[in-house]
Amino acid sequence: MGLCGKRVAQVDIKCNADVFLGLFRYRPNNLSKIAPDHILGCQLVEGEWGAIGSKVIWNYKIDGKLLSSKQVLEAADEKNKSITYTPLEGDAMLQIYKSLKAHIHFTENGENNFVTWTLEYEKINEDVPDPDALIDLAYKVTKVVELHLLK
Repeated sequence: MGLCGKRVAQVDIKCNADVFLGLFRYRPNNLSKIAPDHILGCQLVEGEWGAIGSKVIWNYKIDGKLLSSKQVLEAADEKNKSITYTPLEGDAMLQIYKSLKAHIHFTENGENNFVTWTLEYEKINEDVPDPDALIDLAYKVTKVVELHLLK
């Protein structure tokens, strides 16, 4: 078992990938209204919404625990429909990793649209669990957002 790893969740969605990308890049603060059981808030603390280098504080819930993470929007590619967030500081779960990066990639193929979440991470030691709870949260939020956008 290595210290570096990757977790991937590909979620089939029925809504427009551009709308999805716009929400996660430019309006993540709306996610707390759409998925309040999972996302409690997203506050801009530096820069402008959607700008590379902007920093936000996410408040979210995993397994009933209230958690928080300050993240930077590290990369965004409108053409390839992808964004990357990197945590800077936050809850105890994020502090057990030397590095953690979340890539969100949107693909459209006719009626088949997908959101692919990829978490790349490096643990501080072998005893640290893989970030399965985070990838599960990403899956759940994606499905809730999809239902909201289809209304």
